[in-house]
Amino acid sequence: MVVAAAFTLMFVGFAAAYSFAAFFSAFESEFGASRGHIALVFSVAAFLWFLLGAPGGMAADRYGPRRVALIGVASLVAALWLASQASSLGVLYATYSIGIGLGVGLVYVPSVGAVQPWFGANRAFASGLAVAGIGAGNIAGPLLAAWWIGLFGWRGAYVALAVFVLVLGGAAALAIRQQPALTAAGPASGMPLRLALRTPAFWFIYASLALSCVGLFVPMVHLGPYAQDAGYSEAQGVTLVSLIGLGSLLGRFTVGGVADRVGRLPSLAAMYVGLGVMLVVWWSTTAWWLLALFALVFGICYGAYVALVPTIVMDLYGARSVSGIIGTLYTGAGIGTLLGPWLAGAAFDALGSYDLPILAAAALSFLAAFCVVPLVRQKIEIAHSGQ
Repeated sequence: MVVAAAFTLMFVGFAAAYSFAAFFSAFESEFGASRGHIALVFSVAAFLWFLLGAPGGMAADRYGPRRVALIGVASLVAALWLASQASSLGVLYATYSIGIGLGVGLVYVPSVGAVQPWFGANRAFASGLAVAGIGAGNIAGPLLAAWWIGLFGWRGAYVALAVFVLVLGGAAALAIRQQPALTAAGPASGMPLRLALRTPAFWFIYASLALSCVGLFVPMVHLGPYAQDAGYSEAQGVTLVSLIGLGSLLGRFTVGGVADRVGRLPSLAAMYVGLGVMLVVWWSTTAWWLLALFALVFGICYGAYVALVPTIVMDLYGARSVSGIIGTLYTGAGIGTLLGPWLAGAAFDALGSYDLPILAAAALSFLAAFCVVPLVRQKIEIAHSGQ
C-alpha cells in the first residue's frame, strides 16, 4: 500500500511537471519569449522542488508523510489552475514555477522517504517500484498534455491536469503512512541530519547530484525543440520526451535487483557514466532512430540513479532522519537543475545551436561518476579489513 501510494504521488507530481515539454511551443507562440526565458519557467520549478525537499523531508520525519503530501497535492492543483489563467510569462513564474516547485517538493521526498524503513534486503527494489512513478509521470504527462491541448487549448489542458492531480494525488496522499516503528516513542536508529552533514560521503554524493543534474533536465526541456529544429513534428518531439519517461520507468523497475547484488554505489557510478555517454550520442546526431535510442537509454540511466540514491542514504545513515537527509542532498540536484535547462536555452539563443550545452552536460556527468569512486573504494577497503 505504501509503495503504491508513493508511486501514485510521484506519478501525478511529475506528470504535472514534465507536461511542460508539451506546452513549450504554445508559450513561444503566446508570449513571444526566447527559449532561455521559457526554459527558466521549468528550471525555477525544478530548483524549488529540490530545494524544498529538505524542509519537506524534515517535516515528514516529524509530522508524518501524509500531512505533508496532502499540502503538496493542494499546491500542485492550485499551481495548475492558476497557470491556466496566466497572461504573461512572468505570471507563469509566479504560478507554475512556484506552485509546482512547492508541490513536488512536498510530495517527492516524503513519499520516497516513507518507503525506505518498510524494507530491508529488497529495499532498492521497493524503492525502484515507488520512484517508477516519476518515470510513469514522465511518459504520461507530455502525452496527456498534448492530447488535452489539442482538445481544449493550452489553458484548458492545465485545468484538466489540475483535476487529474486532485483526484489521483488526493487519494494517494490519504493512503500513504509511516512505518509504525517510527511513530513509537523514541528516535529510530540511525544518524541525525546534523551528523550526516559532517561526513565526507554526504558531500561526495551531494557533488555528484549537483554535477549530473546540470545536464539531466536539459533533454526534458529542449529535446522537443531540438527535434523540431531537425525537421520533425511537434508530436515527434513530445514522443521523444515520453521515451525518456519510458526508459526511466524501465530503469527504476530493473536496477533494484541488480544493484542489490553487485553493489549500489558502483551501480550509481555506472549510471552517471551512462548519462554522459548518451549525451554524447545526442550531440552527434539528428537521425530519428538514434534520438529515440538516446532518449530511451538516457531515461534508463536517469531512472536507475534516482532509485538508487534513497537506498544509499538508508544504507549509510539509517532510518532516523532518512527523509531529511535525502531532501538536503537534493538541494544539490536543485542547483544543477536551475542552471542546466536555462543555460542551455540561453546558449541556443546566443549561438543558434545546442552543441555546447550538450557536450558540457556530458562532461559534468562523467565528473559526477568520479565523485562516487572514493565511496566505492572506501566500501571495498572496509570489506577487506572485515575479512
